Amino acid sequence: MAFMRHKGAVLVVDDSPEIRKYFQTLLELNSYTVKTANDGMEALELLLQGFTPEIVLLDIDMPELDGLATLERIRMIRPEQKVIMCSGQADPWYAHRALALGAEAYLVKPVRHLYLTAALERCLTPARKLQHTAQSTVIPFRVSRTC
Repeated sequence: MAFMRHKGAVLVVDDSPEIRKYFQTLLELNSYTVKTANDGMEALELLLQGFTPEIVLLDIDMPELDGLATLERIRMIRPEQKVIMCSGQADPWYAHRALALGAEAYLVKPVRHLYLTAALERCLTPARKLQHTAQSTVIPFRVSRTC
């Protein structure tokens, strides 16, 4: 049996229990430690209490505090936090807004395991190892329809 190396912690933020469980299962199978939050307020609470995930996987459509507002607040309290937006909204406006607010990637649900894995690993690649060409500064999985 091979030893699986821990890849880091991910905070999954989604108001759907089924989606949270789906992402948690995928991530744990890939050796990530996972915490979940029901909404943006709960996610911010976890971050303010000292939880420091390598990546936040954040839904857009949530009651009370939506994902874009949550992303803005995350940027205020932890500017260096890597965030991947994951939403059922395929509208380019949401993707552009999320990226303008500093999201690392924007994935459209339903998300294929391969796209999620690639986006996570790209976020975890140290900046010095990334190629800095005009094309490579955009993560190829920022907006993806995975039907």
